[in-house]
Amino acid sequence: MSAVERHDASLELDDQGLVPVRYPRASAGGVAANVCLGIFGALFATPLLWMVLSSVDAHASWSIHVPTLTLGNYSALMHEATLRPLWNSMYLAGLSTIVTTVLAVMSAYVLSRSHVPLKRTFLFFILFASGLPVTMVIVPTYELFTSLNWLNSQFWTSMFLAASSLPFAIWLMKNFIDAVPEELEESAGLEGASSMRILVRIIIPLTIPGIGVTAIVTFINSWGAFLVPFVLNSNPENTPASIAVYNFLSAFTTPKFGELAAYSLLFSVPVLALYLAMARRLSGAFSFGGSLKG
Repeated sequence: MSAVERHDASLELDDQGLVPVRYPRASAGGVAANVCLGIFGALFATPLLWMVLSSVDAHASWSIHVPTLTLGNYSALMHEATLRPLWNSMYLAGLSTIVTTVLAVMSAYVLSRSHVPLKRTFLFFILFASGLPVTMVIVPTYELFTSLNWLNSQFWTSMFLAASSLPFAIWLMKNFIDAVPEELEESAGLEGASSMRILVRIIIPLTIPGIGVTAIVTFINSWGAFLVPFVLNSNPENTPASIAVYNFLSAFTTPKFGELAAYSLLFSVPVLALYLAMARRLSGAFSFGGSLKG
């Protein structure tokens, strides 16, 4: 095809309303970035691959190899001594998530919509508190729990987990509530709706994705907490799964890698299930445009 014919073909494409797409050539920087990302992705996926393969391997070891398929690693865990820590972690993470999310929504709504003296200073304090490592306060917290006789209590341990997650949850929820148009609340206020009714009927439905993100972040932090329950609750019956996983490495001279991998996989299931349950909600963006019409 001659140059004129190619030119005519492009014009014909334009007449049909088609826009040619030109793909940029690969650059050296882009290739290097993709190679680096691929290497980091492989390093991140290697422990996950080991966990999945070793959980069904009758001869699991440190190395990754073709497994001798068996379900014996999982059947060895099906008794109360190993399943109870999962329930303990579910209690700690579930209760702390509920308390943190409810308090974060209410506190963020007040900070977002109400006039609070020294609000800017308070918000900076919340942001600072959210960055403090729990190791800085674990010793005075232990002394407080000892004086109040709260040690070895599942409830009060979960309350401390909720308190430690609350600053970041408030900061996160405030950003979501700030995105809700105030015109919606003003319209509801003109109809005589109270602040609590506005929060329940307008703010919460429109910030479901933000509430989901806050709940997931809080749940993951509480589910994987190790130091807090290790220090504040030494009762063997209240051992959470995060500590039980560690015990697999110290309870035997040679770790049972198959059971360790299987238990680690079971430990990951609740977090994955929570994320998948919220994925549909979290995949959608905020849609306020339709709420302002009419």
